[in-house]
Amino acid sequence: MAKPTVYRFCAGPWNFSEGQDPYGPPTRSPQSFDWKLSALKELGFEAMMFHDDDAVPDIDSKSSAQILKEAKELRKRLSGEGIVAEMVAPRLWFAPQTVDGAYTSNNKKHRQYAIDRSKRSIDIANVLGTDILVLWLAREGTYLREAKSGTRSVEYLVQAFDAMLGHDPKIRLAIEPKPNEPADVAYIPTIGHALAIAQLTRDPKRVGALIESAHAILAGLDPADEIDFAMAFKKLWSLHLNDQNGLKFDQDKPFGSNNLRVAFNQVRALERNGYGRRGEYVCFDVHPFRTTRPEHWLKHLGNSRDTFLRLVDKARSFPEAKAQALINDLNYQDLDQLVLNHLMGR
Repeated sequence: MAKPTVYRFCAGPWNFSEGQDPYGPPTRSPQSFDWKLSALKELGFEAMMFHDDDAVPDIDSKSSAQILKEAKELRKRLSGEGIVAEMVAPRLWFAPQTVDGAYTSNNKKHRQYAIDRSKRSIDIANVLGTDILVLWLAREGTYLREAKSGTRSVEYLVQAFDAMLGHDPKIRLAIEPKPNEPADVAYIPTIGHALAIAQLTRDPKRVGALIESAHAILAGLDPADEIDFAMAFKKLWSLHLNDQNGLKFDQDKPFGSNNLRVAFNQVRALERNGYGRRGEYVCFDVHPFRTTRPEHWLKHLGNSRDTFLRLVDKARSFPEAKAQALINDLNYQDLDQLVLNHLMGR
């Protein structure tokens, strides 16, 4: 019998947000990067995830030599705190060249910009000691169906992925699907789309997925099913756990905040598929509520970790034999109540 997974936890610098949203300014003063590193240690987290310009600020204004120099300095700072880099992701949705998309832009020069910046992100990942490049295809979609060809956009995406795979023989691409926002309609909205497009690339074994709970919910799907699907292909390489109140904007609520049963089933899916046994991290892509005071700044991350670990206990203590007997009898009514009673401690 396999030993129970000992989970390791991860967050990104952006998860210490200052409360700014599209309708209002920040509500907390910014904290330094060193403060964020120290906070991760305080919370018992072992890894940090990075956008390329989290690792190397103002990346577009710097030479390749300067980018590598700063990445090496960052790795030294991380090592000093006992923190590792979990992944790097090119932030392609901020640049003026990506207003019409990055890899799928109608402008050839802008598509090349996105590929070149992604290659620089791979170089940063190598220096930081991670082989995961996360691709959140934020603007790879369209506001008007007539503005782009879906078929041609898939071809552009494959060309971009192939360029990245060819740039480094060890890098793995983890596609992070989302159905909308900021693009009105995304070309790769679900894990099924991500794993399908992987088959068109030069090395499908190195193209996998990152699942975010809220993104699955925004697609009208159950995150646990997305986890099971990706892990059936052995392609779930990273994970962003959070919560979401329905089909609204991406809320990044603390894990389990909105629907504890949905959270429970995500943990059960991770448990039954052995997530974490090959070195994967549990990452929380959560933000503090806008009303949060500075003295409570870390609660959203600490609470997410605590909820996750309590749900691990619930998953491991679930009365599987009793549940299986109900399943065999097609007695789903009592199975439903069995789950509720278990979550309520009855």
